[in-house]
Amino acid sequence: MFTGIVEELGEVTAVENLGDASRFRLRGPLVTEDAKHGDSIAVNGVCLTVVECGDGEFTADVMAETLKRSSLGALTTGSRVNLERPMALGGRLGGHLVQGHVDGTGTITGREPSEHWEIVKVSLPSDLARYVVEKGSITVDGVSLTVVEAGDDYFTISLIPTTLDLTTLGIKQAGDPVNLEVDVLAKYVERLLGADRKESVK
Repeated sequence: MFTGIVEELGEVTAVENLGDASRFRLRGPLVTEDAKHGDSIAVNGVCLTVVECGDGEFTADVMAETLKRSSLGALTTGSRVNLERPMALGGRLGGHLVQGHVDGTGTITGREPSEHWEIVKVSLPSDLARYVVEKGSITVDGVSLTVVEAGDDYFTISLIPTTLDLTTLGIKQAGDPVNLEVDVLAKYVERLLGADRKESVK
């Protein structure tokens, strides 16, 4: 479980194509300082398992399902990535509950800079739109953010200077893909309400 508070801006140092999977090597001295084989690290919001770790870098295998559902397949050597370790029980929950299980991808369609923040517009797949509400939470490339405006096929977010400086959202441009994870609580509520409706029909 993660919080969507990015700890480190890392970098892809190697990508190995394994046919129906890929192996990534990533640099992140902070997130690897206490990491070991089998630990989880979120990469652009995708929960990956550490295979090897040392010298400030770690290796993770990415299976076909993850490559299909996320934008990790577009990463190349030199790509910058958002990194976060799992939250520790008993710690502060700075963002919202994030699983690292990407629901789909969107595309940055516009940026409106202002003096102290920037509004970013992101396309929203139709099957995820019902989970996104104004002032609700959404994870974009692993960053926990508050929805400013929720449309049928888009949403907007407001980025403060810290987010622009310390995450990949500060360097992504219109046309770039981003990983999206909606609030899991909304999905559970939908499922439970659907079950209640089925029971009432019987």
